[in-house]
Amino acid sequence: MNTKIQYEPVIGLEVHVQLSTKSKLFCACSTQFGEAPNQNTCPVCMGWPGSLPVLNEEALKLAVRVGLALHCQVSEKIKFDRKNYFYPDLPKAYQISQYDMPVNKLGWVEIEIQNGKEIQKKKIGITRAHLEEDAGKLLHEGVKDGSLVDYNRAGTPLLEIVSEPEIYSPKEAYEYLKTLKMILEYLEVSDCNMEEGSLRCDANISVRPVGEMKLGTKTEIKNMNSFRAVERALNYEIGRQMEMAAQGEKILQETRLWDETSGQTFSMRSKEEAHDYRYFPEPDLVPFRIAREMMDSIQKALPELPAARAKRFQDDYQLSAYDASVLTQEKALANYFEACVKEGSDPKTACNWILSEVLALLNAKCISVKDSPVQPKDLLGMLRLIEDKTISGKIAKEILPLMFETMKSAADIVQSRGLTQVNDAQLLEDLADKIVQANPVLVEDYRAGKKKALAFFVGQIMKETKGKANPQLVNEILVKKLGG
Repeated sequence: MNTKIQYEPVIGLEVHVQLSTKSKLFCACSTQFGEAPNQNTCPVCMGWPGSLPVLNEEALKLAVRVGLALHCQVSEKIKFDRKNYFYPDLPKAYQISQYDMPVNKLGWVEIEIQNGKEIQKKKIGITRAHLEEDAGKLLHEGVKDGSLVDYNRAGTPLLEIVSEPEIYSPKEAYEYLKTLKMILEYLEVSDCNMEEGSLRCDANISVRPVGEMKLGTKTEIKNMNSFRAVERALNYEIGRQMEMAAQGEKILQETRLWDETSGQTFSMRSKEEAHDYRYFPEPDLVPFRIAREMMDSIQKALPELPAARAKRFQDDYQLSAYDASVLTQEKALANYFEACVKEGSDPKTACNWILSEVLALLNAKCISVKDSPVQPKDLLGMLRLIEDKTISGKIAKEILPLMFETMKSAADIVQSRGLTQVNDAQLLEDLADKIVQANPVLVEDYRAGKKKALAFFVGQIMKETKGKANPQLVNEILVKKLGG
């Protein structure tokens, strides 16, 4: 065993994204999820003799949209190819895909990696992003002595996004996937629902001696249903391959499955090379030309993407890089924040409430921000009650959950429950006098420099007023009376 050689991992990711079209890539069958097995099928997607595919124009436009957003070269001329392999979920025994003339190639995604206190940026290259049709789905559970197959997914439009082997750690892989998913959601080309199979990822990984330029023998890992699962699977596979390399064992080129329960990968089958698929041009589809006018139109319609929006939030609203990054990770959340600001809220105040109280309540109730019962105008109504001193921030934290539960406005809840803040200076002074006189020892402690004693007096007044006293006014009165 040679322990002197240090090894490094090299990772490439293949992400399959289901495009948000109503019909399949080459036929008019519905892409609706959850239909009865084999309901959404026809002679075209089932590969019956004599049936002819017709390209879905909307799928092509969505593919171009992604390519432009990922800084790819969008090809003016594309063609489709047959990728030949036999598997029970592939009704035609071949998949219509793209080989040497993909719609998009040579792009990049920029990720951010936390390195100590610094954030480092890194560009991960995109080799290609091509169109292809999905296969069906094999069903094993509850089936005795065999499997069933559902062809509803067969022919569903996919965009396969293939990264360059420029990812060198599981953490980088996680950040790449997270960033890519954000971009796809902003583009509204897919719902990216991993549970329904709208976003799937396969990882190719190899190890090599540090300083070596040649890539080692790679394995492909499948069956990862979350980005954290990808990170865990890569960590395991890196350790497995490094141990084999250190022991001088031969690493096989194969496809391996990730098992979430055991936290291990297992061999599934030997991995094919490209020539094993016997690619050849799809004879039933002529090469296509993408009009320059189409590309220009799609380019002009591209939305503001996450990185640009985060930068604008910092510049326009004076938010920290961290706050801007969190707000823009989800398009709906960024929209919610900007709606609050456009309604008249102070940006920093809105940001603080959204990232703390609002998100906590949404997460606790498993509600997306798009379905929030408290809309931006409702949140703004509560914030204005704080600004005009009708309620305190503490009372507001009690009111917000009630707004979620009752869908009533903050003003209605304040009025019906008598939660208006106590701003009567004379009343608060009288309470302060009573509490100060009743606690002479703590008064002396405070005057002797034990400033924490102030919290006790504040707490007593809050208790007397059931939390409704204006905390700022209470502090001012107490400091004056205690001689601080």
